[in-house]
Amino acid sequence: MGRSMTSLALSAGDPSGIGPEIAVAAYMARDTAGLPPFYLLADPALIASRARRLGISLPIVETTSAEAAQVFARALPVVALAARCVDSPGLPQPVNAAATIEAIHRAVADCLAGAAAAVVTCPIAKKPLYDAGFRFPGHTEYLAHLAARHCGVEAMPVMMLAGPDLRTVPVTIHIALAEVPKALTTELIVATARITATDLISRFGIAGPRLAIAGLNPHAGEGGAMGLEDERIVRPAVDILRAEGIDAFGPLPADTLFHARARAGYDVALCMYHDQALIPAKALAFDEAVNVTLGLPFVRTSPDHGTAFDIAGKGLARADSLIAALKLARQLADTDAKAAAA
Repeated sequence: MGRSMTSLALSAGDPSGIGPEIAVAAYMARDTAGLPPFYLLADPALIASRARRLGISLPIVETTSAEAAQVFARALPVVALAARCVDSPGLPQPVNAAATIEAIHRAVADCLAGAAAAVVTCPIAKKPLYDAGFRFPGHTEYLAHLAARHCGVEAMPVMMLAGPDLRTVPVTIHIALAEVPKALTTELIVATARITATDLISRFGIAGPRLAIAGLNPHAGEGGAMGLEDERIVRPAVDILRAEGIDAFGPLPADTLFHARARAGYDVALCMYHDQALIPAKALAFDEAVNVTLGLPFVRTSPDHGTAFDIAGKGLARADSLIAALKLARQLADTDAKAAAA
């Protein structure tokens, strides 16, 4: 079966969070939202239980990844996990960790085997996984491990927040702000930018991507008056990238990088730390931004929010970001397939 005919593999995320219910909500909105076929990797009993809690009459069919596309129009296709779950919205359970991990693992395996077009993941929480013995810092690192395990190639995953009007990439991610200057290197910026440029070409279909490189310090250091990192670390990275033919420019002051006129001049902004990238992305499109993992041998997207334990099971969660993630995953998978076939 060609990849264009396969469904998206959606992992339900932490069963105690909003993942199961936004998956259900996305399915219920499939026609109005124009969603591509997907199947949910989950405990079918938990999905049925969560739908009942929310007062949703949900048709569910346990199926296989190969048959999901034929089922999708009439029922939510659920590929059952071996692990079973406790339905306890808002109360994370270490006993549910096995299902969370299994869903991610099987989604990746399906995608790499050609049984799924792309991987879409609902949010997970780290603590229940750590309590159950999970040894990876988070989703992204586990995905890179699975890619290496299945393909034998080490992957450097890069996080991108993609919205209708802005794409941002944080060069350093989940570390304390005080640690950023120690972790930031010219080599890291260059490696992140190369992967970003490659995926913008092959998956986003942008022939000559323009990369705006933010400075670390206020005013991009103002010639060294506000810190030396921009001249010693960031600018040499820009020079290397430009010498390689990548249209990168900077370092640029972050405080003037994200207004509409500035955004028109680039395809992605590479930012030096987590909040420098995520604040503008979420401020502009909190309900529509999508987390895309670049640098993997498969397409992976996810909503830009977390498990939201505080509202799980209350019918308050919105599926907008998941819907956007499903649509973007299909688009990227199709563009990737065309680039590979060319």
